[in-house]
Amino acid sequence: MNLKERINILTKLGQHLLNKDEYLEAVMHRTKYNNAWFTIENQERAIKAIADHYLQKDKLEKWAGKYILKEPKKRKRVGLVMAGNIPLVGFHDLICVFISGHISKIKLSEKDKYLLPYLIKLITKYDAGAAQYFEITERLKDFDAVIATGSNNSARYFETYFGKVPNIIRKNRNAVAVLNGKETPDDLHLLGKDVFRYFGLGCRNVSKIYIPEGYDFQLLLERLHEYKEIVMHHKYKNNFDYNIALFMMNRTVYWNNGCIVLVENKSIASRIATLHFEYYKNIETLVPQIKEKENEIQCVVSNMQLNGFKTLPFGKAQEPELDDYADGVDTMEWLVN
Repeated sequence: MNLKERINILTKLGQHLLNKDEYLEAVMHRTKYNNAWFTIENQERAIKAIADHYLQKDKLEKWAGKYILKEPKKRKRVGLVMAGNIPLVGFHDLICVFISGHISKIKLSEKDKYLLPYLIKLITKYDAGAAQYFEITERLKDFDAVIATGSNNSARYFETYFGKVPNIIRKNRNAVAVLNGKETPDDLHLLGKDVFRYFGLGCRNVSKIYIPEGYDFQLLLERLHEYKEIVMHHKYKNNFDYNIALFMMNRTVYWNNGCIVLVENKSIASRIATLHFEYYKNIETLVPQIKEKENEIQCVVSNMQLNGFKTLPFGKAQEPELDDYADGVDTMEWLVN
């Protein structure tokens, strides 16, 4: 199977995912039952994003065209340890391995173990020859390289277990937003997408905002309150209530609009239903401050240009394209070489 054929298969998958599929709907309901964080809405959102941003023929061809892709003389077996924080979070790695002509040996997350097998089933339906590129396994062994995504704690085990083969090991990261106080109400509403999508569980979700000294929170709290329906989800509500109780007991100063808690904290990562903030004096001193925590940051959202950082518009943090690589590591370049 050559590159053109693989791109055509992925294009067919993208077309399929944009249409009604009753079996896929059943898989999504089973997934929701297995993991309450994976609501039908969030699964549909993830699937549509994959179809729109990853599985369009022109995008696939343009992306693949950036690399010298030759059919490997011997296909490598690339272990993929999938995370389970948001639906189909490891699909981009799967595409990279497939397009490069290698074999994916997949260790699914217990939190997301039904969606990906069905998508692979669809791929092999379009061309039975594609089946040789995918293997789902309970325990990874007999691999030539590994891409493993997890927490900071699991990364230590990954580094020990997979350290003898070429590897990409990903740890916890989050997105941050930099505000200047001149944002429009629409900007702040879009920021809410970056904060609340997937309940804030993704590595590209904004978990912290940097704000100028003297910032007025009122408009921000009002616009974020437009996502108030999120507290109707029982697991999110439990976290929200727990955080408020914790902050009250510790006498921590916080802002609360009924669906998220804002608290001043220097850490990038925040609790579920909590958004950290930190004041800054000027952009010139803020940039090196963010640079120091670059290894904890997946992407930066802002209307401003920040020296040394690619900034995303508000509302776009959870809409990566094919060349938006996790942790800034070019997975395709790594696979090709």
